[in-house]
Amino acid sequence: MGLFDFFSRSKKETLDQGLEKTKQSFLDKIKRAVLGKSSVDDEVLDNLEEILITSDVGVETTLKIIKRIQERIAKDKVLNTDEIQRILKEEIISLLAENPLKEFSSERTDIADAKPYVIMVVGVNGVGKTTSIGKLAYQFKKAGKKVVLGASDTFRAAAVDQLIIWAERVGVPIVQQGMNADPASVAFDTLQSAKSQGADVVIIDTAGRLHNKINLMNELSKIKNVMGKVVPGAPHEILLVIDGSTGQNAFEQAKQFSQATEINALAVTKLDGTAKGGVVIGISDQMNIPVKYIGVGEKMEDLQLFDRNLFVESLFSD
Repeated sequence: MGLFDFFSRSKKETLDQGLEKTKQSFLDKIKRAVLGKSSVDDEVLDNLEEILITSDVGVETTLKIIKRIQERIAKDKVLNTDEIQRILKEEIISLLAENPLKEFSSERTDIADAKPYVIMVVGVNGVGKTTSIGKLAYQFKKAGKKVVLGASDTFRAAAVDQLIIWAERVGVPIVQQGMNADPASVAFDTLQSAKSQGADVVIIDTAGRLHNKINLMNELSKIKNVMGKVVPGAPHEILLVIDGSTGQNAFEQAKQFSQATEINALAVTKLDGTAKGGVVIGISDQMNIPVKYIGVGEKMEDLQLFDRNLFVESLFSD
């Protein structure tokens, strides 16, 4: 059994509820786009293009999808507007399936053999980073894993305090040295403590200050190097948390952070409170980094492993 197999990919009802605002906006716009039309013409395609872009799918991904629909029209000659929803769904799924990087494998040898498995979490303030760490810790603990948290976001006192609250709420140990402590020192102590306790998973919180990318890069590199000395290969996962409700700003954040450090997984949060859930499609298509988790509610279990097929199916379900 893989380290992440306990995360549910099949909580369809929760996913449907979490995407409700995006679905209502998206499907209503599609219905209006084909109103009074019997076939898919240039006007319908222009409307679809606008719908996808305003749903935060992104310009580049939108143009890819529209081109695919145009190719189907040319091939099939006539396309009924009654079928446009199904065709749009098929083309989005097909597009996302073409990039093999988009599914995160928990069965790689270096991950399966890692003990402890070390996750370094990055992201700017307010995106749901600390909450996501708490939810991850909860789900790992619920699955019988021994978890240790490390408070390496020492730039803000509130960040340390919030992580302490989550550690107490979940019932897992935390290593912290307070505000202004050296982040790398905290990470070092956390991994040493985790090894001595025989922990399965370590989750390290870090500061995410984009106003000075060079300092951020240097700080994260220092933390990574220190962790690698304690646990070879650590961190095994560098998880960037972004706020899905900010739409294309989330996409820009992902691009900037990927330039600052070697992100290998994304968590898109707060999808339940926004109509901008289409950003997940654009990020999945455009970023060379897999979307691993999506946040679709406030409950501990509402941080789900991302399943692109299930996501698109839910997006188009009435």
